[in-house]
Amino acid sequence: MHQIAPHVVSIRSDADIIAARMAARDVARSMGFSAIDQARIATATSELARNILLYAGEGSVTIAPIRRDTLYGIEMIFEDQGPGIANLELLLSNGDATSMMSGLGLAGTRRLMDEMDIQSVVGQGTTITCRRWRR
Repeated sequence: MHQIAPHVVSIRSDADIIAARMAARDVARSMGFSAIDQARIATATSELARNILLYAGEGSVTIAPIRRDTLYGIEMIFEDQGPGIANLELLLSNGDATSMMSGLGLAGTRRLMDEMDIQSVVGQGTTITCRRWRR
């Protein structure tokens, strides 16, 4: 597999959400992900980038190819210094209150990815790392 450089997109406006979505889709396409997986990756990127804008005001997403043993995948790291998530378990439950207001919510986004790790500290910010492995 040829070398693909990580993309870092600052999230400060709706245009940045679109840029992040396009970058994620472009990296996924260049790595040989199926059209369906490209759509999943782009959708997850849009949802989490929108959450940065809505709840933290600004942040960033880093999109990069990854490798684990013989598996190849894409990793997206969403970071902000916003208010953090006070009740993460509630948001990850099927009754995700934010999903009714803005889209898939965290629980729906998690279902699009193979792996999702959330680190959040109230008053300090949130980092969400998502991975999708190429089949």
